[in-house]
Amino acid sequence: MTQGRSIRLFLVDGTPHGLLTAEIMNWTGHVLTGPRGKLSELVQRPECGRTGVYFLVGPDAENSARPQVYIGESDDVAKRLKQHNRTEEQGGKDFWEKVCLITSKDQNLTKAHVKYLESLLIQQAHRVGRCILLNGTRHDYIGLPEADQADMAFFLEQIRTVLPVLGFEFLRDASRTPSREAVEGVAGDGGEAAASPRFRLSFPKYGITAHGQDAEGEFFVLEGSQARAEWVAPGHHYQRLHQQLREEGVLVEDGSGLLRFSRDYAFSSPSAAAAMVVGRAANGRTEWKHEETGQTYGEWQDQVVSVAASPEEQ
Repeated sequence: MTQGRSIRLFLVDGTPHGLLTAEIMNWTGHVLTGPRGKLSELVQRPECGRTGVYFLVGPDAENSARPQVYIGESDDVAKRLKQHNRTEEQGGKDFWEKVCLITSKDQNLTKAHVKYLESLLIQQAHRVGRCILLNGTRHDYIGLPEADQADMAFFLEQIRTVLPVLGFEFLRDASRTPSREAVEGVAGDGGEAAASPRFRLSFPKYGITAHGQDAEGEFFVLEGSQARAEWVAPGHHYQRLHQQLREEGVLVEDGSGLLRFSRDYAFSSPSAAAAMVVGRAANGRTEWKHEETGQTYGEWQDQVVSVAASPEEQ
């Protein structure tokens, strides 16, 4: 089973919406994040005078499901953030509301390290597709020794672990096939893991059949699943997501008048997944059915919770 991790969070000014630091045990990285309204305090922190990478994050007016993100690097992050805080007419950026800075506690990150790390982060954000990336140019930085490249790959994995804890989801992989442990429920000594079955959603009127699984806190629609060719409920907030999945090649035409999922894709809920399949709002807790028992997703989940809450009855 996947081992647990310990992340230390510190509310710098004692409030949940102020400056926040985060660290992972046995990782040299240090995370500092806060709202733009706290920028005057943030740039005075010692971390901002170090070499590091940073994220500027803000909402997209046309798509509430995906934030706008800019990824940068600097050997003096405070100076760079001051530049970004100017108006667009002065060369700054207006879109962002939050900033997240990644530096090293041992201060061993060099300019070459963060340029390489920035390149990895931009590639990852492009591949995952959970945000609207505002970096104007995509570049691959390779001027780093092999051993240092391995260190930065590890550094990246720790960043991907800690960011969702802080509410930044844009590096979480939405197209990763669920792990065997998450899908099949490989139990540890305590037998605490429960099997995650396959679910089916059928829409006979249009000849649609889709398959999905619950894994890692999300609902995956599996590769090869069919979906309605058009979104038929104008104005719904999922309409833009349906369009983006087509633009990004997640939903592709299958030659029969339907769409097909070209790869596994994770959604925040079974209802979001069902909506992409049927082309309108849908209740995923009732639409998805257990492939073996015929239970709805909601019935299956209620059963799993009841068993977990009453272990003496097993």
